Amino acid sequence: MKSFTVLDIQQFESNENKRDFYTNTIENHLITSHKNILKPHKHNFYLTVLFTHGSGIHEIDFVKYDVKPGSLFFLNPGQMHHWELSDDIQGFIFFHTQSFYDIHYTKNRINSFPFFYSVQNSPTLYLESEDINYFKSLFKLIYTENQSDAILKSNKIISLVDLIYIESTRHYIRKNELEVIPQNSYTNKFQEFEQLVEQHYKTEKSPSQYADWLNMSAKHLNRITQNMIGKTTTDIILERVFLEAKREMISRKFSFNQIADDLGYDDYAYFSRLFRKKCGETPSSFINKYR
Repeated sequence: MKSFTVLDIQQFESNENKRDFYTNTIENHLITSHKNILKPHKHNFYLTVLFTHGSGIHEIDFVKYDVKPGSLFFLNPGQMHHWELSDDIQGFIFFHTQSFYDIHYTKNRINSFPFFYSVQNSPTLYLESEDINYFKSLFKLIYTENQSDAILKSNKIISLVDLIYIESTRHYIRKNELEVIPQNSYTNKFQEFEQLVEQHYKTEKSPSQYADWLNMSAKHLNRITQNMIGKTTTDIILERVFLEAKREMISRKFSFNQIADDLGYDDYAYFSRLFRKKCGETPSSFINKYR
């Protein structure tokens, strides 16, 4: 069976920044990359897209979001997505590697912005009508600058990208005040926990083991996760497990039994029951939606 695509930034046409940066209008992007973006796929880079006209659906890690004028989306590397867009869609898109941003700043990091900080945070921001033109002008400046041969071109582009992230963060926090993971004394430990889960979720499901790796008690780790996002340590581990299960099912590369085994479950019947409990449907009913 055919696996889903993981797109690399060098697969996209660009100018001299081909290795680490790409930008385009949505209209041109759809034409030049049409074959790559209609089916669920992943990227190994950070992606930001602004829709200024048209409508549609953008599905990110199996959650559907409306596309409308003023829709701003932020995707982390590894997130699976695809979209269905109207013929009159318009907007701008840019994406870049982590080093493209981080190398320019000694204190800032790309994952310090709330939409990139954690996959638990929403990947979308719906702008108010009075803000759309301002953001559109910033995206357009990036696009036109990238087409030019002006002196300090790269410096201007990275400054504009940073400005978009800054302005987006202000709007994002205001609109998602109750949902955004807060920056507090638990922040670093929560980030470390998410990184450990990303590394070990296939082989380790025990909250106590993650707590040991973080040099704290399981009770304290659970207190941190509850404080940060209102979920238990186990919830976060299993959410990552079943997100990967869904991704592997979509790839259609392995059988359900093989997927369960790959994720550390010898008993497929138990895996199926747990999937249904956590996801609200059986593996079969889930995959039937993507056939």
